[in-house]
Amino acid sequence: MADSPTTVARRIRKQSGGLFSRRTRKHGGTKRRVWRKIHIGIDEQTLEIRAAEFTTSDVGDAPMLPELLDQIPPDQEIASVTADGAFDTRKCHDAIAARGDAAIIPPRRNAKPWKPDTAGAIARNEALRASKRFGRTIWRRW
Repeated sequence: MADSPTTVARRIRKQSGGLFSRRTRKHGGTKRRVWRKIHIGIDEQTLEIRAAEFTTSDVGDAPMLPELLDQIPPDQEIASVTADGAFDTRKCHDAIAARGDAAIIPPRRNAKPWKPDTAGAIARNEALRASKRFGRTIWRRW
């Protein structure tokens, strides 16, 4: 018997990409093109889209992560949130830690420890120590 979706811990991967209209592609657009971005949270096992948000191209990726996490019901456990180094921000780490989830976000190359005043900062500092101790390549596979 399969586990119900509410009892399975999910691993969410954050992705984003740019979109433009078919009209622009087919007929050429005006000199001022308006790009749209889609930010999605994907379940790594089932490839099911768990959260999605459309924005204009001037909205960054990292500020959207807390809003995507809010779209997933709190009773559904998330085992981990995986994203790239652009998401190595206090706001992202705090949003992930507030849900009690693990963040798999590589620290930036020039990363320095943060003041451990929040659960997200403490978890990020531990990831920073591990990546410096084992190296970024081993830390990513770990």
